[in-house]
Amino acid sequence: MTEPIPEQRRVLTVLVAAQILSGAGLAAGVTVGALLAQDMLGSTSLAGVPSALFTIGSAAAAVAVGRISQRAGRRGGLTFGYTTGAIGSAGVVAAAALDTAVLLFAALFVYGAGTATSLQARYAGADLAAPARRGRAVSTVLVATTLGAVVGPNLTTVMGDAAESWGIPRLSGPFVLSGVAYGLAAVVLWVLLRPDPLLLARSRAAAETLSGTVGEDPAPAGDPPAPGRPWTPAVTAGVVVMIVTQLVMVAVMTMTPIHMRDHGHDVGATGVVIAIHVAAMFLPSPIAGMLVDRVGPYRVAAAAGLVLLVSGVSAALAPPHSVAALAFALGLLGFGWSLGLVSGTALVTDAVPLESRAATQGTADLFVALAGAGGGLGSGLVVAAAGFPALALTGAAVSLVILPVLARRSAHVAQSAVH
Repeated sequence: MTEPIPEQRRVLTVLVAAQILSGAGLAAGVTVGALLAQDMLGSTSLAGVPSALFTIGSAAAAVAVGRISQRAGRRGGLTFGYTTGAIGSAGVVAAAALDTAVLLFAALFVYGAGTATSLQARYAGADLAAPARRGRAVSTVLVATTLGAVVGPNLTTVMGDAAESWGIPRLSGPFVLSGVAYGLAAVVLWVLLRPDPLLLARSRAAAETLSGTVGEDPAPAGDPPAPGRPWTPAVTAGVVVMIVTQLVMVAVMTMTPIHMRDHGHDVGATGVVIAIHVAAMFLPSPIAGMLVDRVGPYRVAAAAGLVLLVSGVSAALAPPHSVAALAFALGLLGFGWSLGLVSGTALVTDAVPLESRAATQGTADLFVALAGAGGGLGSGLVVAAAGFPALALTGAAVSLVILPVLARRSAHVAQSAVH
């Protein structure tokens, strides 16, 4: 598919609308999830449990959304994911109102489907894109999340007031917003995502094959033919990049609200820092996409590792009473994640053929989500034992894992190209 496809503009428009809504749902829950658990469980060491639970739920949902998309197209898969996320949000509100930890844990697991679906949508943006523009297509979908993601955390105070007026715990208010936002995103996709980008891409590829033209870009140099073995070395490299960036980002982000409250900051100040962080995750996505298309995903992935390194050091050294310093560190954390996600997504998408693309992408996001779950669960234990600066420095060290993986893969590609 070398020529631009007219339907791509409509697909991106619908995805952008859904992502604006889902961004509000994602960020609102992230802002107060750890605080709600801390209040209900009475323990800082368990404050990372919400992040771990909805990230594990995200892992399970990633596979489900990928498989549904493989069979029925992106429209069915994404609608299922957002609807499930809305149900989980309602469950969190009910758990908070009833003060039931067991229900809270179950609801957070289901709530994670919204996170998985928000990320899976980026693949839908790339289905109809020409290979040379896939980075920008992915980034267009990601950047759309910014508006909702910035608005969501800044509505925590408003939603908290509303929750109290309804007679439910204040910290459950943002999850009301999450449920509404995810539900509306599901409606937008089900009604408007026509034609389905993945199904249309397959039909066009089949037509091009019958007419004797080649529409699908070849697998990267040095990889075996992808149809027989979709999990190629290029896919592995892309998944490793996304795993590392997700693990580091989730770990540090999860404990930032706890760190800030322990040093006297209110929920409003926390919301500002998280809003800046989430904006930095998505707003620079066009830059990441442009760089991937121009200089290649391997160099952009290496840059992600370096940015995450600087972020971790900055967070460790930030004066705990300085909102500006913490916002700067969390902004870098978000930007490093953006570089890693866009470059890793491009590596995976370029290396997998259409007939197995959605399922492979879902499996890739499963591993990414599990890494995030580990980061979220372990972050509370590290902070309880050694403090937030130790967690940030650990994240900085882990981010360097990206570099030798990419160096080895790049050398393999270069050697294969010579031969």
